Parts: sequence; C-alpha cells; structure tokens
Amino acid sequence: MHPRMGHTRLVDDLQVPPCPGAPRGLRVPAAELLEQFSRSSGPGGQGVNTTDSRVQLSLDLSTTSALSDAQRERALGRLAVRLTGTVLTVSASEHRSQLENRNAARRRIVALLRDAVAPATARRATRPTKGSQRRRLEAKTRRSETKQHRRPPRPE
Repeated sequence: MHPRMGHTRLVDDLQVPPCPGAPRGLRVPAAELLEQFSRSSGPGGQGVNTTDSRVQLSLDLSTTSALSDAQRERALGRLAVRLTGTVLTVSASEHRSQLENRNAARRRIVALLRDAVAPATARRATRPTKGSQRRRLEAKTRRSETKQHRRPPRPE
C-alpha cells in the first residue's frame, strides 16, 4: 500500500432497504466494511494534489454476517466478474469532496447488493397469438411465391 494512502473502518452500518431477495433489507456492520483513501485524478484544482478524496469501499461477501447462505451464494455467483477472490470493491472519485465520494461508494455497493440478492425471475412460457401466427404464415407464403417467380420456366 502507498504510504500516503489511508484506510479506516466505517462508523455507520450500511443499510440496504427491503428488496426482492431481502424482504427485511440488509444491515452490513461497519466493522465488515473497509474504506481506503487515495489521491483522485479528477477535478479539484490546487487541492487535487494534496487531498485523498478518492474512496474505495470493500466488503468480503464470504464472511459478512449481513447475508444468509442463500443470499451469499446468489451474490457470489452474480458478482463473480466484479470480485477479487470474494471481496467486492467499489471506487468513487467523481466528487471533489471525500465525504461525497464516501456517500457515492456506499450508494454503489448498496445497489450492487440489492441486485445480487434478488432471486432470478423465471421466464413464463407464452403462446403466439392467432394474429401473429397468421401473419407469419402469410409472410412465408409471399416469400415462397417471390422465390418461385425467380426460377426459370420449366421445359414442358
């Protein structure tokens, strides 16, 4: 880790509002979240070179007490491409203020967790309508006639 890069534990628990897959919501204890700060490359004028306004927020999905076993399995599967091992990390550096970046990172991790714990919706099989079946058959007939007219006449 860079000597100037700071890291701290958060003071507030992370609240995920009720959603499909978590009807009572989720509460991630602050002790399970790790925040790291570094210099942001974004806007900031003279202060950009001196303030650690970029925020990285990390949560280990395999050890967090916020998820049930079913939620954990679903989240690990759905977020697999975003994980380093089992750790989910989000970054925020679009604001000048470290506080705003902290809030942005928290909002991102909440959105990711909400989507990850939602159960998969099964596709419900439906039948094509009579009108769509009729239009499909008419289109096939027209296409067939077009191709018939392209053929050279048969010798009789």
